[in-house]
Amino acid sequence: MESEVRELLIEELKDAYSAEKQALRCMQKALKMASAPALREGIQLHIEQTQVQIERVEQAMEQLEARPGRKVCEAMRGLVEEAQHEIEQQDEKGPILDLVIVAGMQRIEHYEIAAYGTNVALAKALGEKEIAELLAETLEEEKQTDLKLTEVTQKAIMPEALAGEQEEGGDGRRGGGRSGGRRKAA
Repeated sequence: MESEVRELLIEELKDAYSAEKQALRCMQKALKMASAPALREGIQLHIEQTQVQIERVEQAMEQLEARPGRKVCEAMRGLVEEAQHEIEQQDEKGPILDLVIVAGMQRIEHYEIAAYGTNVALAKALGEKEIAELLAETLEEEKQTDLKLTEVTQKAIMPEALAGEQEEGGDGRRGGGRSGGRRKAA
């Protein structure tokens, strides 16, 4: 049975590797679309963390004498596609698009939290202390990113989004009649 659990951990790590690579590409696109400075800073920080997280998964796989292979994390593919679709539905940059970006990113973070929680448990059960510690570090970073996204939303993005609604004129456009073209990122 231990060999089956080890094989499961390897498959889960291959999945995590694919998920991190897909999430990284998604964050790089989201960074270009985000307006709120705190959100942009948070995305940039998590891009840098994700690059380290990919290296950790590679280290864990090396210790298990495995390689990432060509496995595609279908769950992450779906989350990324959904996030990109929602972003494309927005007409302009600004707080509403930022809220859409955060929603997509938090779905991704929650998936990663669940996956790394499982991977840490598997590594511990196998007595792979070093691998468990590597993955636990990533798990904690994912949890902190989720908390930071919530904080940025509550303190910066949501107040601006709600204030923007109050500023709209009777014709449904910002500023009571200006053209509704794309706003430049802050």
